[in-house]
Amino acid sequence: MGDEGNISHDSIMFLQMKRINFPKNIKIFGFNYIDIPRFLLTWQIVKLAIIIPVFIVLLSVPTFNDLQQHRCMAVLAVSAMLWASEALPLYITAMLVPLLIVTCKVLKDDDGNEMTGEAASKYILGTMWSSVIMLLMGGFTLAAALSKYNIAKVISSYILAAAGTKPRNILLAIMSVSVFLSMWISNVAAPVLCFSLIQPVLRTVPTDSPFAQALVLGIALSSNIAGMSSPISSPQNMIAIESMNPSPGWGKWFAVALPVSIIGMLGIWVELVLTFNISKTKVKAFKPIKEKFTVKQWFISIVTIVTILLWCLLTKLQSTFGESGIVSCIPIILFFGTGLLKVDDLNNFPWNIVLLAMGGIALGKGVSSSGLLKTIATSLQQKIMGFNVFVVLIIFGILILVVATFVSHTVAALIIIPLVKEIGESLPDPHPLILVMGTALLASAAMALPTSGFPNVTAISMRDDLGKPYLTVNTFITRGIPASIIGYICVITLGYGIMNALGF
Repeated sequence: MGDEGNISHDSIMFLQMKRINFPKNIKIFGFNYIDIPRFLLTWQIVKLAIIIPVFIVLLSVPTFNDLQQHRCMAVLAVSAMLWASEALPLYITAMLVPLLIVTCKVLKDDDGNEMTGEAASKYILGTMWSSVIMLLMGGFTLAAALSKYNIAKVISSYILAAAGTKPRNILLAIMSVSVFLSMWISNVAAPVLCFSLIQPVLRTVPTDSPFAQALVLGIALSSNIAGMSSPISSPQNMIAIESMNPSPGWGKWFAVALPVSIIGMLGIWVELVLTFNISKTKVKAFKPIKEKFTVKQWFISIVTIVTILLWCLLTKLQSTFGESGIVSCIPIILFFGTGLLKVDDLNNFPWNIVLLAMGGIALGKGVSSSGLLKTIATSLQQKIMGFNVFVVLIIFGILILVVATFVSHTVAALIIIPLVKEIGESLPDPHPLILVMGTALLASAAMALPTSGFPNVTAISMRDDLGKPYLTVNTFITRGIPASIIGYICVITLGYGIMNALGF
């Protein structure tokens, strides 16, 4: 029994090893091979094996005269590399940021001296839990309640039923639903719900039909553009609000982002109608979910509306509530306190996004406190001297559009928003709020690749009952690039005009 157990254990261990053979004339301790655990031969380990030495070199070779700025540059570089390569999960890299900021002695005190470890840790941890994090928590709470009690699904079904049977109208309706849901339950959860809504239609048409492709792609692209629509629709909006002083209320955000999102969605809808031949597709009419709202559903709806109204009117109620994060306590207390939401619902919150936002806040404080941000901004300012804020927005808009296409929208915002804020403050006619909000909106416009944002990842993963994918990479790129350009044009024209008119 014991021998059999050992053999079995050894066999398992052998299966987990990979033997690397050396040339015959090379031996190490008498062996011309080496067994390496398979988990050390993954792409993730290979990426880390490249990034870690680069980080050590960056720490060792001075890149700036100021020691804290030099160290901060190394931390910024390794964070960007880890986020871009996904050698570690995004939220784990976010948690690595405060650790590196404190241990690498990046922070300075008010007198410009290096902070002690104790002072640095208290400062950085104190900044990570902010009003923005509470706003995220409030948004997740509303989303959980609206989804759990089918409120979002019922409302969406009525909108789709009103669209009739014309393919282009159905496409516009589902894209509108996607935008609407993204405003309240984020553009991470909205496409998942929308894909479940269109399943009855998808089952009646061939997988490779233009209409099926247009529906799936329409949800993804409209969810991306809807990432602009509200402060809680995407994480990059939270990052922007944290960087804006004074922070815009929900009313101001809607005034800018809603017209841009709606016009952008209509532009993308026209693009899809023109590039997919969907007019001849026959579709059965949607049936609305005819359920009378229960007391619980009415209660959730009223609390949601009141919470959103308080967020919108916060500038007038600031003496009462102070920050928007305090308003977020209302749905959290009412929904969890009454038992409408349980601990399981709390556990199912996308905590990875919360950790990512916290890491982004920490990185922003690090590059600001060390003086690195000011140094880089001063250098760039000399190159763009004489440019007005509109030209600067065009330049940095292209930059974030390209970066956010290849890495996540949130990561691009984490890296670029602090920089544009500093540059905006140093312009002859300072307009940091325009640049920060414009950059955040443009991050959502990046949708050219299947990996550009969560809605795209969800769409490219969509398959029929036989496991056949609805979309190809080529289909995505050929429609995603024009969609990104449409979003870009909407932000730098309509978005800029509204921000300027509102005195941003």
